[in-house]
Amino acid sequence: MQICRNKRAIRDCVSQWRDQDQHVALVPTMGALHDGHLQLVSRSREWLDQRGGGKIVTSIFVNPTQFDQASDLASYPRTEENDLRLLRQAGCDAAFLPAVDDIYRPGAQTVVEVTGLSRMLIGRLRPGHFRGMSTIVTKLFNIVRPDMAAFGEKDYQQLAIIRQMVADLDVPIDILGVPTVREADGLAMSSRNSRLSPEDRQAATALCAALDRGEELVMQGCSLAALRAELRRVLRNQPRASIRSIDIRDATTLARLTRIDRPVVMLLAVAFGDVLLIDQRTARP
Repeated sequence: MQICRNKRAIRDCVSQWRDQDQHVALVPTMGALHDGHLQLVSRSREWLDQRGGGKIVTSIFVNPTQFDQASDLASYPRTEENDLRLLRQAGCDAAFLPAVDDIYRPGAQTVVEVTGLSRMLIGRLRPGHFRGMSTIVTKLFNIVRPDMAAFGEKDYQQLAIIRQMVADLDVPIDILGVPTVREADGLAMSSRNSRLSPEDRQAATALCAALDRGEELVMQGCSLAALRAELRRVLRNQPRASIRSIDIRDATTLARLTRIDRPVVMLLAVAFGDVLLIDQRTARP
């Protein structure tokens, strides 16, 4: 596996692959890798194999413009040595680990924002978060120039924003959404989980429990109000859970609903201690 620590190095690497007519897949991450990230690598390999083979680039970059609090950025886990070990085991072909000043030059003024989708839901709780995300993803696309990029469905709004951005800007990249990978007790894998206290880690399983119950109700034909009330009830039964938002939206467009007559996505944002966790589940009536 090649390790590239600046834009020139990864561009040279990808250029050599292109000279060999190789397809290229990109897995953007902020590091602190877990099995959910490795599933993105695995699914990228499957995508490439269906097209005759190719190479996988995984980026590791803790993007400062996605954080609305300096303390959150400072405490984000950084585990480079272990990350690289996992990527080698997973069969990644190149790791891209740029420095902040290599990505953001002094005086840069340009940002990318999908205005509607970025300012709802999690975007209300974390103003500017999705603008920072879509800007760095655009930069990674321009630097690596992949044929495909893989993202987890756990960050459901993020995935919807990236798909909208690619469509709106005519970016010639396939976007692959990969289902959420969960721990044995149902908690969605996340780099933030490592920051939970033992008590909060146990309490966080309330997220999956609420979504399980919600999926049952949707399949039974419940009303929108009943679904929202039940999600709130299950979460409130866990005293360590601090509900930030409960949203039920159209599974494709994230539009508001007045009734459940199509596939929906349930989106939860809940804090345990000072760690904000998100989870989601789609369901059909």
